[in-house]
Amino acid sequence: MAAIVLTRNMQLAKHHGSGVVGVVCLRSYSAAAAPPDADAPRPLKTTNLAAMKRGTGGRSSFNGIVATVFGATGFVGRYVCNKLGKSGTQMILPYRGDDSDANRLKVCGDLGQVLFHFYHLEDPRSIREAVKHSNVVINLVGRDYETKNFKFKDVNVNGAARLASICRDAGVERFIHLSALNAEANPKAHYISGGSQWLKSKYEGELMVRDAFPNATIIRPADIYGSEDRFLRYYAHIWRRQFRSMPLWHSGERTVKQPVFVSDVAQAIVNAAKDPDTSGRIYQAVGPKRYQLSELVDWFHRLMRKDQKRWGYQRYDMRWDPTFKLKVKLTNLICPGAPIGGLHLDRVEREAITDKVLPGVPTLEDLGVQLTNMEDQVPWELRPYRAALYYDAELGEFEEASPPKTIEAGEELRLLAQTL
Repeated sequence: MAAIVLTRNMQLAKHHGSGVVGVVCLRSYSAAAAPPDADAPRPLKTTNLAAMKRGTGGRSSFNGIVATVFGATGFVGRYVCNKLGKSGTQMILPYRGDDSDANRLKVCGDLGQVLFHFYHLEDPRSIREAVKHSNVVINLVGRDYETKNFKFKDVNVNGAARLASICRDAGVERFIHLSALNAEANPKAHYISGGSQWLKSKYEGELMVRDAFPNATIIRPADIYGSEDRFLRYYAHIWRRQFRSMPLWHSGERTVKQPVFVSDVAQAIVNAAKDPDTSGRIYQAVGPKRYQLSELVDWFHRLMRKDQKRWGYQRYDMRWDPTFKLKVKLTNLICPGAPIGGLHLDRVEREAITDKVLPGVPTLEDLGVQLTNMEDQVPWELRPYRAALYYDAELGEFEEASPPKTIEAGEELRLLAQTL
């Protein structure tokens, strides 16, 4: 039965020559609906957050995605969370250890948009609590060196499989897994016997994720550079050098790299989370250009003003220097938790491997990402490592560092033939 509510007082209007006319404005509500000033709360059609009304975009709105980001406190995770928050994504950020590592991510979204949850990678119950309200889960958890608590298989294989399996059981719609370029079942050995165990574990992790969550999106990045990375700062660290020289596999002349900017990888992950057509696909995250490793390392030192004339810098073949391998082993022995400068045997093995970009496999450009050139970003990243950083140089006193030479398609075989 309809209820008649008087919404405005009667207004009297006097017209010339026609007496008084009463005007009454009425508003009608159905019996099923409550008036605006009623105490009863408005009933919700569903409690699923992803089905609630969406905003127009921005950190203070809601775009319909509730994402759980594992590994949010890591290098790539910080960029992913920032881009998710900018588009109005509600985020659940699991963390382990001290919560101060995760608290700084609170500003990625507006009030109530970012929630934190303590978890352990080997505790299924805590993982289940972290993903039960999400429709997108992003796995950025990784370990590129082994510790006494976590081996490569514990994190890259068993941990990834556990996350994918729990997400499938919880009804998660999208699962995005970050793997690695050059991952294969039996990597070729260069510096250590058996090849890179990290790449092998990444390949096994892909298989486990695909088996547990067939529609998972897998992204294979090359070496990622950016603020607080483990690529530029690895070569800039003093512990990577031998005195003032740089040991590289075959002096870096047989290795070709295609590094990618971290912001491009993060944007690709966000685009994949928003596009349902990316389900079940594999993407290669590589930069726009290919470089010889020797050219890259020489360029890094030119940017840091540590050239051969002033610093005595030179490259040489690490195969003929047993003291460098002894140094790497000693570093792993005295620093089992976090190797100095990121120097460990598996890292040295991986830097000798040429990046293989498979034809027919989509890249970041297929995800709508405009790739960043290294020449535009690396000088800014390496500026804190520049020699005489606070020296007030005159205009033109130091010549500009020439960019590295790129390798065109089909040129790798010619370079390899020259070095043989």
